[in-house]
Amino acid sequence: SGSCSDCLQAGVGCAYCSEEVRNEAINMNLQRSQVSPQQVSMTFLPGETKVLDVNVFAPTKGPLDLYILMDFSNSMKDDLDNLKKMGNKLATVVQEISSDYTIGFGKFVDKVIEPQTDMRPDKLKQPWPDSDSPFSFKNVIPLINNVDNFTTELQKERISGNLDAPEGGFDAILQAAVCKEIGWRDGSTHLLVFSTESAFHYEADGANVLAGILPRNDELCHLDENGDYIQATKQDYPSIPTLVRLLGKHNIIPIFAVTNHSYMYYSKLKEYFPIAEIGVLQEDSSNILDIMRDAFVSIQSKMSIRAENRPKAFAAQFLDTSNKVVNYGAFNVKPGEIGKFKVKLTAQQMLEEQPVCKVDPEDKEGTIKVKPTTFSAAVNVKASILCETCDCEKIPTLKASRCHGNGKLVCGKCLCDDGWAGAFCNCSKNSGLSKDQCIGPGVTESCSGRGDCQACGTCVCYNPDQYEGPYCQYDKTQCQRVAGILCNGTFYRGSCVMGRCACSEGWEGAACECSKSNDTCLDNKGNICGGRGKCVCGSCQCPNSGIPLTATCEPNFEFLLGGCEETRRCVQCKAWETGEKKDKAECDKCPFKVIMVDELKERGKVLDYCSFLDEDNDCTYEYTVDTSKDPTNTELLVEVLKKRDCPAASLLWLLPLILFLLLLLALLLLCCWKYCACCKSCCCLALLPCCGGGRMVGFKEDEYLLRQSQLTSNHLNTPMVRTGPPKGTDVVRWKVKDNVHRAPNHPRELMQPSLDEMTQFPISLRLNRLFSENLSRPESKDAEQLRQEVADNLNEVYKQIPEAQKVQQTLFRLQKNAGKRGDYTIMDTVLSAPRRAYPDIVKLTEKNVQSGNFGDLKVVPGYYTVATDREAAGAVEFQEGVELVDVHVPLFVKDDDDDKKQLKVEARDVPLGIAKIVKPFVNITIIKEHATSVFSFLQPKYTYSRKDGVAQIPISREIIEDGRTQVTYNTQDLTAKNKKDYMSVQGDLSYAPGETQKIVPVRLLELSEKDGFLEDKPIKQFVMDLSNPRQGAKLGRYPRTTVTIADVLEPSVMMFKKGNQNFSTLDQTYPIPVVRSHNEDSPATVKWRTKAPKSQGFDLSGSLKFAPGETEKHIVIKPVPGSAQPETFQVELYDPSTNGVVGERKNTVVNITEEPRSPEVAQMQSKGYISPRSTAPGGRLLSPGNLKAKATGPRNIHLNWDPPPGNPVGYKVKYWIFGDPEKDAQVLDVRKPQAELTNLLPFCDYETRVCAYNSMGEGPDTDIISCQTLEDAPGEPGRLAFNVISPTVTQVSWAEPAETNGDITAYEVIYTPIDDEMKPVGAAKKVKIDNPKKRMLLIENLQSAQTYQYKVRAQNSVGWGPFRDATINLASQPSRPMSIPIIPDVPIVDAEAGEEYDSYLMYSNDVLKSPTSSKTPSVSGDDYMSNGRWEQSFLFPGGSTTRNLSTSSSPMSTLSSNYKGGVFSHDPFCVRSDARLSPGVPETPSRLVFSALAPTALKVSWQEPRCEKDILGYCVLYQLLSGGETKRLNVTNPAENSVVIHDLLPNHSYLFKVKAQSQEGWGPEREGVITIESAVDPKSPLSPMPGSPFTLSTPSAPGPLVFTALSPDSLQLTWEKPRKPIGDILSYRVTCEQLHGGGDMRSFNVGGNNAETSLTVQNLTENVPYKFKVQAQTTQGFGPEREGIITIESQDGGALSQYNSQSVSRREVFQMPTEMTTRTNVSHTMINDPYFSDGMMMTQLTETGGMVSRQVTREVVQRSVTGASTVTKRMFYES
Repeated sequence: SGSCSDCLQAGVGCAYCSEEVRNEAINMNLQRSQVSPQQVSMTFLPGETKVLDVNVFAPTKGPLDLYILMDFSNSMKDDLDNLKKMGNKLATVVQEISSDYTIGFGKFVDKVIEPQTDMRPDKLKQPWPDSDSPFSFKNVIPLINNVDNFTTELQKERISGNLDAPEGGFDAILQAAVCKEIGWRDGSTHLLVFSTESAFHYEADGANVLAGILPRNDELCHLDENGDYIQATKQDYPSIPTLVRLLGKHNIIPIFAVTNHSYMYYSKLKEYFPIAEIGVLQEDSSNILDIMRDAFVSIQSKMSIRAENRPKAFAAQFLDTSNKVVNYGAFNVKPGEIGKFKVKLTAQQMLEEQPVCKVDPEDKEGTIKVKPTTFSAAVNVKASILCETCDCEKIPTLKASRCHGNGKLVCGKCLCDDGWAGAFCNCSKNSGLSKDQCIGPGVTESCSGRGDCQACGTCVCYNPDQYEGPYCQYDKTQCQRVAGILCNGTFYRGSCVMGRCACSEGWEGAACECSKSNDTCLDNKGNICGGRGKCVCGSCQCPNSGIPLTATCEPNFEFLLGGCEETRRCVQCKAWETGEKKDKAECDKCPFKVIMVDELKERGKVLDYCSFLDEDNDCTYEYTVDTSKDPTNTELLVEVLKKRDCPAASLLWLLPLILFLLLLLALLLLCCWKYCACCKSCCCLALLPCCGGGRMVGFKEDEYLLRQSQLTSNHLNTPMVRTGPPKGTDVVRWKVKDNVHRAPNHPRELMQPSLDEMTQFPISLRLNRLFSENLSRPESKDAEQLRQEVADNLNEVYKQIPEAQKVQQTLFRLQKNAGKRGDYTIMDTVLSAPRRAYPDIVKLTEKNVQSGNFGDLKVVPGYYTVATDREAAGAVEFQEGVELVDVHVPLFVKDDDDDKKQLKVEARDVPLGIAKIVKPFVNITIIKEHATSVFSFLQPKYTYSRKDGVAQIPISREIIEDGRTQVTYNTQDLTAKNKKDYMSVQGDLSYAPGETQKIVPVRLLELSEKDGFLEDKPIKQFVMDLSNPRQGAKLGRYPRTTVTIADVLEPSVMMFKKGNQNFSTLDQTYPIPVVRSHNEDSPATVKWRTKAPKSQGFDLSGSLKFAPGETEKHIVIKPVPGSAQPETFQVELYDPSTNGVVGERKNTVVNITEEPRSPEVAQMQSKGYISPRSTAPGGRLLSPGNLKAKATGPRNIHLNWDPPPGNPVGYKVKYWIFGDPEKDAQVLDVRKPQAELTNLLPFCDYETRVCAYNSMGEGPDTDIISCQTLEDAPGEPGRLAFNVISPTVTQVSWAEPAETNGDITAYEVIYTPIDDEMKPVGAAKKVKIDNPKKRMLLIENLQSAQTYQYKVRAQNSVGWGPFRDATINLASQPSRPMSIPIIPDVPIVDAEAGEEYDSYLMYSNDVLKSPTSSKTPSVSGDDYMSNGRWEQSFLFPGGSTTRNLSTSSSPMSTLSSNYKGGVFSHDPFCVRSDARLSPGVPETPSRLVFSALAPTALKVSWQEPRCEKDILGYCVLYQLLSGGETKRLNVTNPAENSVVIHDLLPNHSYLFKVKAQSQEGWGPEREGVITIESAVDPKSPLSPMPGSPFTLSTPSAPGPLVFTALSPDSLQLTWEKPRKPIGDILSYRVTCEQLHGGGDMRSFNVGGNNAETSLTVQNLTENVPYKFKVQAQTTQGFGPEREGIITIESQDGGALSQYNSQSVSRREVFQMPTEMTTRTNVSHTMINDPYFSDGMMMTQLTETGGMVSRQVTREVVQRSVTGASTVTKRMFYES
């Protein structure tokens, strides 16, 4: 430590201060809330944590204050009437809750000002019949304890009223909380019941802006003597945080009693309060007492603890009695009992980037009130931080004798005067030089010949980077080495200090070669070396044992003979004293004991279940082998069943008969051998082996029983044997068929696939080439060359097959038990061709195999396999002298297999050879067990550096059915070698119930001295495999992972960026840049120090650490505030890490001048690079510095940052899409100060922040950094629709791509005449539309009755995206006359014009045409749209206002409003797609088609989705729309795009979902709802009438969404009833949300079953796009959604459109000043309803009549955008 004060504050144990506690015990007889202790004084050192025990007591029926606050708007009239009738019931409820209560009543409506209230005099006097004048809030009945008086006063109250729906309840809540006139009592529970059926106004919600009320709420009481709130019209509503804070301060708990209409608003509001309750009122509030009773019971059952008035320097946590952190409301304290909890207070070390002792006093000391939210009583903790200094520093001893009078003694340490040196100031720097003083013991030369001898015997070494010590006697390069590396120091594991290796934390040994960590020695139970061995230098040293052991000294049966075989002989001798080890001496050597039991455990609950035959007595005995659940017990647990199964008594009488039969058999064999030549003429002898050439072939086994969960391959090597003379060659052809267990009439057998569909044919051949290890690695050069040769020749041969495609997925392997061909290469490949080509492919393959050639490719005759997804054929060869070969039989394992399926393998014939087939069949039964768990690596590849020491490989488990399970793991060499690059591991992982992940550590070894100096080091890789899952588990997506070991490359070169640095005395910091080059991907450090006189105050030093990828960092020097003066000093770089060197600029000169602030510092501060921080020993980490983000691609962002001081273990990177809440961020855990964010959305803004963590927890986050990913090519346009105007004219329109991935710059339309086979019959025409807003094209002069294919694609700065296409014949569309307007600025093109981008492109503003007829629209894909225009005119005296409501094809529409005096604009925005798919994941299937086959059968078809990788298959899910079991069908053949589903219920709606799968996973689902309608038997409604007709129907969405602008922040939404709802309509659900996010989704429930329904939506924001969805709820559930997107946009001007002749006007009369003009454009988009005439003008006429019903004066106050002034206008209108 540098000083005594530093030492005092260095740690928790360096100071002691007594704590003052005032504690009065809790008296449970007092019926009031109590806490203990009441007063505590505590002092903390920086970083210190203390825990305080607190007791609380809540009485059973303690004092209660109940204040009812009720909405008095007219809609609550019946609610008030009911409350008046509840006097006696109210008294009963309150008395149940408390024996000491008060009750009060308040009422509220809203601010008495426009636009909230109707300000006409008669309405101000009586807004409704029999009502009171409007008011904001009134305290009607203060809290009293007489219910009768309460009821009497309540009878006098009458209802009131206002205009807008939201009420001013927030004003009332605040006044009720802060006003003493309410009568809240100390020590009682305060409940505020808030009753309403409307939403609420809140601060700055816009209503007060219109009313001219701008001041914020002052949070004070403003009730007059009558209890009226008198400041309502002079200040704004309070905000939600204000209410939360004030109600908490006054210990008030809100209970929201609201109707279903407003429940959603208040349920969200409730979440902001620590404790609050909410209940749903009935329409007349008849259940309000039940709500109060239930809410109070709920409040009593939970307790929320708070720490109020906490200084910034303290952090507080609340713990339960088991020391677990408990969240708000989670303390379970029962009334009438004493509850206990703990308060954990922590003093911070740093606050706002400065030491806590330097902050303001009010931030580091104060009285913290710890209390339950419902209590008035609290524990007052007086907390302060101890920042003392040592007294001895204040009184130094001058000229101290201990310092020989040449210095002062400060706290026992000599500080020498100038000219004196030494620990005791006893050496003069001016004394004569004597070199004898510089000769150390055992040394003959001065300073060991390595330095200069200076005054006082001080040696200055020539090369301080190499020599050190008082006599320069130590050489830093002469310590011990590991693999040629000094002190194992390549990765900071040690350094050479004073002739010995000084090891870093966690390492030991003479050369720091041994890790102290036992991570690599832990077994599956967490024991070190299985409890049997010792962990020495990171490896287990296992004792000699009678059983094999793993690398962690666990019993290892899986890689030898298994647990049963290894324990068999020991169990035999110990249990029965039989077998090979029945001798006692041998039996005693067994390493375990046996336990005799009456009943064994179940097979799935033990490691192994064993059964053997005892050869000594022919008895069968059974036992189990398992490991103990006790981690300390390392012995095997072997339990033996007491009862053996022994044979019956001896049958000795059979011996003579057996001998006679054997003799007879020998005689027959002799005759056969003697008369073999004539055997063919003798039918009985023809069956003997000598006949038929003497050779027979057949399968070895008759049947195999397999469990699907234990299969590690989709093939089974089935042995075939040959008997008789082994001379000669025999070739046997075989075949196999799947699912032979199914009857011909089985439903699955009836669903035969189409013979024309494309399917995959796996093909295997034996190449005339020896196998090599390189061929097993697909990425090797040898494998690539051979793969190309195979592809060239096989493609040439198989091109004879019609429509055959090129072979793919070619791999090479060895075939076991292949006779003399066992070392030849087997080639596996896949050929895609029509299913009907299977026989031809088999014949063609066999023909070429017999010839030995596939083109120029040499193959071995006699071996091939050709398979489909349900059958296969092939051949195997018996060479001379070979008696057994394996048949590689495919098992056709699929997800939709039956639970038990059978395959039959048949040996067909012997085309070459003379052998006879005697056992031609073998049956294979596969039992499909539903997996209980799925094991997988998290990713297929990992990369670790050798400096990591250990590769931590996680193995995840997906739990399907919980329980114990196991899986085996082992490593295998690739280019990395065991015991050279890493230590191989193998073993079993046992997962306990609920356990989902385990880590397998693999020790990484240092480079050998030979490899360490190689310049070209090969990439080192090994693999880890999973196998043998047990207890019903199976292997998942990644059963193998590849681990890459990264090595250190050339050293980093670090130096100053410039030789001179200039700063100003005004600069608060001096940032000095240091750059590095070479080996930028590894970390590197370098130390720095200043060279300046001590008087200047710059005697500083430190170190810089470059993280991987960092090329520039800054030394930040912070001068003492107020002491900066002009001066010059130097900064030097020295002592780089072992993988770095200091470059040529090792020094830089720093000049401080009295000039203005240096531009370098200003630039660094603006970039956030300067963040000088320090840390105290033992404290938490600070936030990382200099966070940088750089987009490296459309889906990638690279981050790097400076590590904070200290030793961080790792970093947590949080990132999220700009606008999303930070709580939804994704978190990435990294070990290095850099990270790569992947799988992001293109052209999207992301926000990110980083924190470091160590053993003490996480440090603070950095500031938020934003970064936008790069652009990518756009997706296909979202939909294609046609307005058929005539047989030769059509208007095609499309939507913006769902994934624009940038700014769309243009569209291209291509239309081509085609025939019935989709082949072009004419030239394709292209049209390029440079204006991306023009997503329509009118095409004229098309060929009549000709089918055209239309294709549209989008372009951005990256390039063109994929096409969206559709095909239509205009003449085939049914006629439906309708007026079709030409939409302004629609591109028009002549189909008879030029070929390429022609000059005939024009816009409809130039050519205004109005065709007189139209056809029904034809829509491609699933989406429908509407084009048209609805114009609404509003006439004003002296002026006009036009509101144009136009529907367009745009996916976004605009509502524009203009009020003179202010102009608002909105820039174009990008719509982000919700479909954030990883590369390689399939997109949604592009369409869903249903075909009814019967009243209960349906065919579902779909189109293949786009995908960067091959589609592997599909999944079809379906269930009743009303709910029920979800059924699943898997389609494993990617060429199949349809399924047939039987056993559906007639007249029932089903929800279908289809998704596709690739190697990267499942894509999103395409959904559809369908119903098969048919006549049913009246006696059996679920059975169709035989022979009755059937049709398909689908539910429709609500009608087109029509938006009517009411004001700049409100609109009316209208829609029509769905034409085909499924069931009776109960209500509609309407959702509204900002398109970009940034606000909560609003939801509305609208009742009614009318032909047209409407909803008024308020509190919208101008220039913000909103997305609306309307969905009908029926007795069968929710139907499809109707969606529309609108924007309220302000703009100047407003005149009647020149196209209003094309529109129909709705006329309404308004009285407004001439200066006031408004223009509002509204449009909408409609989808998913084939009923409405999408894409066409909907003509309607609405006229209003009658007299003016009322006149409303409304004052509109609008803020100016550019200044602080306001403009007030009066707008009169009639409605």
